Amino acid sequence: MSKFCDAFLQETERHSAWGSAQLEALNADIPDGPWDVDLDTGVYRQGGREIRVAVLATYDLSERTWMWGWANPGLRGAPVVAATERVRDFGRAHGLPEFTEEVLDLSGFGDPRRAAETLAFAAMGVTGAAGYLGVEAGPGTRLYLLPDDPRARHAAVDPLALSRILTSGATLIGRSPRLAVSGYFDHFRLVQRQTETGVSADLPDGGTVDVDFDGSGRIASVRVGPAGR
Repeated sequence: MSKFCDAFLQETERHSAWGSAQLEALNADIPDGPWDVDLDTGVYRQGGREIRVAVLATYDLSERTWMWGWANPGLRGAPVVAATERVRDFGRAHGLPEFTEEVLDLSGFGDPRRAAETLAFAAMGVTGAAGYLGVEAGPGTRLYLLPDDPRARHAAVDPLALSRILTSGATLIGRSPRLAVSGYFDHFRLVQRQTETGVSADLPDGGTVDVDFDGSGRIASVRVGPAGR
């Protein structure tokens, strides 16, 4: 594999702005510090914080291969991969081989490590997980985990940070900023209105946000209006 299919990139972009905000929320929720995980109980500990997780995947840094948790022979069928089986099920339902092949050879990518992060990010998006964790699990092995705990912090719509979140999130994939913006609104179930040149939405606090795109489809402006305007 040397590139992701268009359908996979489109699905990933739909989660890009929301995912950026969610990773910020997770990083703020879990302090820096030594970590450990009990794969029998699915309990992850770091910096005095404890949450339940599911094993998403492992990435072999030397072979540059990605193995989904549900495909790991030592974990197949175990409770700690039950939540991430939803990734495989989503891939089957939507014809996305990136989610259904047990092992992905990422050595053909220009930046295999970035490709691995993209897979983790996309899996977070399709499952609606509260972020993802990537940790060094041993020499040459990186372990990816999804929070599977109602106590994990979920991002909220922050009107003050909305312009930054939408603008930066839209550049992660960069194919369709409109899809990134609409996907963000979809994640928060905001009522949105599409026009030829932009999209607007009603915010939870009663305010509004209007996003305009330029002739190349890039975000030209983000205007947040206060409640009751």
